[in-house]
Amino acid sequence: MQAPQAKQIPQLLETHGHQRTDNYYWMRDRDNPEVIAYLNAENEYLKTSLKTTEDFQENLFQEMKGRIKEDDESVPYFKSGYFWYVKYETGGEYPLYCRKKGSLEADEEVFLDVNLLAEGKSYYQVGGTAATSDLKTLAFAADEVGRRIYAIHFKNLETGEILSDYIPEITGNYAWAEDNQTLFYTKQNPDTLRSHQVYSHKLGTTVAEDVLIYTEKDEEFSCVVHKTKSEKFILIHSESTISSEMRFLDASNPTGLFTVLQERIPHLEYAADHYEDYFWIRTNLKAQNFKLVKAPISNPQLENWEDVIPHRDTVLLEDFDIFSDFLVVQERSNGLCKINIKPWDGTEGHSLEFDDETYTAWISTNPEFNTAILRFGYNSLVTPASTFDYNMVTKEKTLLKQQEIVGGYDATAYTSARIWATAADGKMIPISLVYKIDTFSPDGSNPLLLYAYGSYGYSMDAYFSSSRLSLLDRGFVFAIAHIRGGEDLGRGWYEDGKMLKKRNTFTDYIHCAEHLIDEKYTSSDHLYAMGGSAGGLLMGAVMNLRPDLFNGLIAAVPFVDVVTTMLDESIPLTTGEFQEWGNPKDKEFYEYMLSYSPYDNVEAKDYPNLLITSGLHDSQVQYWEPTKWVAKLRELKTDSNLLFLHTNMDAGHGGASGRFNSLKEMALEYTFLFYLEKLI
Repeated sequence: MQAPQAKQIPQLLETHGHQRTDNYYWMRDRDNPEVIAYLNAENEYLKTSLKTTEDFQENLFQEMKGRIKEDDESVPYFKSGYFWYVKYETGGEYPLYCRKKGSLEADEEVFLDVNLLAEGKSYYQVGGTAATSDLKTLAFAADEVGRRIYAIHFKNLETGEILSDYIPEITGNYAWAEDNQTLFYTKQNPDTLRSHQVYSHKLGTTVAEDVLIYTEKDEEFSCVVHKTKSEKFILIHSESTISSEMRFLDASNPTGLFTVLQERIPHLEYAADHYEDYFWIRTNLKAQNFKLVKAPISNPQLENWEDVIPHRDTVLLEDFDIFSDFLVVQERSNGLCKINIKPWDGTEGHSLEFDDETYTAWISTNPEFNTAILRFGYNSLVTPASTFDYNMVTKEKTLLKQQEIVGGYDATAYTSARIWATAADGKMIPISLVYKIDTFSPDGSNPLLLYAYGSYGYSMDAYFSSSRLSLLDRGFVFAIAHIRGGEDLGRGWYEDGKMLKKRNTFTDYIHCAEHLIDEKYTSSDHLYAMGGSAGGLLMGAVMNLRPDLFNGLIAAVPFVDVVTTMLDESIPLTTGEFQEWGNPKDKEFYEYMLSYSPYDNVEAKDYPNLLITSGLHDSQVQYWEPTKWVAKLRELKTDSNLLFLHTNMDAGHGGASGRFNSLKEMALEYTFLFYLEKLI
């Protein structure tokens, strides 16, 4: 089948006296039938080109689905007299939200069945649920498009009745006041989707009667509303990439006025929770890796902040949780997570110990104050997701649940490791990897998939995936490059991979790829790259810089038209990301972005085999970015390698909804790799 060829309509774009011609700018109109026809043609081209693999894709989907326990449920947590949990039933795509009163032996109450709500819909996602403190009313947010535009619905938990109250076109973020009648929620700008307003809604009234509480006017900031763990305060948290500002209100006085905790200051970030007479605040005040301070509720301004855990140059303070007798802190040191426990009585604290060489650990759901039990989560590249209860007094650790792999899983058949590559400036870059022992050959002949993200300070920890076993069992090595732009090695690791240092992200990834080849984990003939969203930008940049390094590349919902997008303040995310990428209205940033923007740097040369995915309703990376990129690659590339674009016409940034539908997209991605490796 002939590959689709998009028509060209030259569009001249001029900035700072520099001119660019974009032949595919016309693809920005999703209401244009020609755009939809082109997307459908690309989907059909992919389907036809890989038609011989259809049975394999279906078998692979069933293989991955078959490892998942269909009748499964989360570990219940106790709050307000009930045990709360989520479960799935055999054949169900969507979760059931459940509770039991007083005891796990009590009768089960299914208070929300998402399978029923999703009937007849091509996409349905519940963004969260929240009950009033008297447990009489439930609020839940639902997205029926995939663009992360939600509507709030209300349910009477005593009668099961869906109430007439209905709040459309909101962010899905909300919190109940303690009067059990007032819901605070955030609303987004309809064009940019920036969360910029906080409203209050009183049960039994119309949306037209909702009260506007706060408007975030600075276009580089967005805002969320939430409740403290103590449930004593409602917080409005305004945040940009480099600055924060919080407001607080007594949750029992929903008609009162919010008070500013600490006014925004450039480069001052903070987030607060409440305990007794203080706000407890994680902040970067004179602390690049963050520290913990406390401030009296009566006067929480900056001058009254008192250090609780001071700044440390080699330890990143990521999170904290407060109990009546303990302070629990989640930290990161040398790229690995630590959980430290500090008694309030001043006695010596201690840390949880973990055995794997590379792993992920985190503070889990702990709604109760008056308990000595800490719930935490743990997994690694070889250890399935595990939930533990830990007695902070006796130091006894109890495994409550470990992800069950249907058909069995022998962790001893696989091995994981952490190795280090050297960057151009001498920095050491960690790489986590895993493979099946009996399929590995230390001669460079193994196929290897190298995954990375490298933006926004998001640390890409080593995690377990049952679906990934389909790669490992067929001889693949899977590796994660912990490159700059993430916070894997502390805040400085992030700062060295953003703005005018963004190229470090791309060169770090290239050095990781070269190191894996040098150490004979793979070769360029068998090396595959993968990243999504901002990780898709990474894919496009490294592909332009070193196309010879890879046999194939998968870019999922990739952010690739960097300059044009960051110049357009009318589309989602742009203004809020000037402190991540820079503002191209400044000539220095314009020229720097232009030097690496994947779309602007497509050239007439050979590229690897490519699979690029997209979502028509994507609110974060607009569908036209990967679409234009593919069209330009088809126009200019000089090789005969595969180039596929798959657009989910019913979904957005996160792909298909439902528990198993997303596996079909993963089966396509894995099939692409196996096809190139001649394993089909």
